[in-house]
Amino acid sequence: MLRIFDHFPKDLLELEAPCLHQVLDGPTLMHIEGQKKQPLYVSVLLHGNEVTGWETVQALFASHGEGALPRSISLFIGNVAAAKHGLRHLDAQPDYNRIWGQGNTPEHAMAAEVLKEMLPRDPIACIDIHNTSGTNPHHAVVHALAPEHLALASRFGHFVVYSDQQEMLQTRAFGNFCPSVIIECGMPDRPGGVEHALAYLQSCLESDGAFEAHLHPGDIDLFQNVATVEVPEALRFGFEGNDLDLRLLPDLDQLNFNELPSGTAFGEVRPGSGARLRVTDAAGHDLGDRYFRVEDGRLVTAVRVMPSLVSTDARIIRQDCLCYLMERMTLPKA
Repeated sequence: MLRIFDHFPKDLLELEAPCLHQVLDGPTLMHIEGQKKQPLYVSVLLHGNEVTGWETVQALFASHGEGALPRSISLFIGNVAAAKHGLRHLDAQPDYNRIWGQGNTPEHAMAAEVLKEMLPRDPIACIDIHNTSGTNPHHAVVHALAPEHLALASRFGHFVVYSDQQEMLQTRAFGNFCPSVIIECGMPDRPGGVEHALAYLQSCLESDGAFEAHLHPGDIDLFQNVATVEVPEALRFGFEGNDLDLRLLPDLDQLNFNELPSGTAFGEVRPGSGARLRVTDAAGHDLGDRYFRVEDGRLVTAVRVMPSLVSTDARIIRQDCLCYLMERMTLPKA
């Protein structure tokens, strides 16, 4: 299932993400030699509709022309089949960012092969480039609070989220042997995402390979994901229409990264439906009643919360989640 190249095919420079399937027949790992031999690992299109990563890679190789990159790069191009249709993943596929652990699908085996290929190459870092499906500030996500992970994240920007909510993420797997980060570059149709990601990649490629800067309070805004919010499968929901158990606010994503007081509305509940959101922590504990309540037919927050990655795409909400809930964290002492 995995193809491995030792170069970057130049004909890819002209192809938009939905057209990659014309050249690549599946997930592909490319090892491109640069001036410094220890590689930077970069992944794009783990979700086929999140195209900023691919556009950033195109811009990176176009900017260097025939010249060598400052450092070798191992580039993983993920779900080209979903990219063809502009989807996160196809219905028959698992999520490509939920396969980096034990599993019995061809996709799990492919992910294991990538890890086996990369471990002896000793990458200086793993950078996974994503977009969001709702309005969010650009931010980085880490799964460990070690200084090298936080230093890698802080190069991208001021907002850093620590998350232990998902077990099977690529960056969690790579984090076992190198600093690892997800960079969230906003929505794919918004300006600035490619430019920000490109500057970040250039900075990492030009670095000495050691991410050990000592951060101080105020250097970053650090948050922790404390809960995942999902819509139960049996619940009829949407953002418009009357025949719904739960009608979410159409501009709900405007709440992202805002500290919301108790009583902030998320939507309206149909009388008698018993509609509620599923809210769980990393251990799977049900926290729904702690964070939300129904009040005069409205679904509102029960405590002060800060959401992130709120999606306004019903398909993506079904495939993944509605959002995460965060709390501010104090920067750990070195």
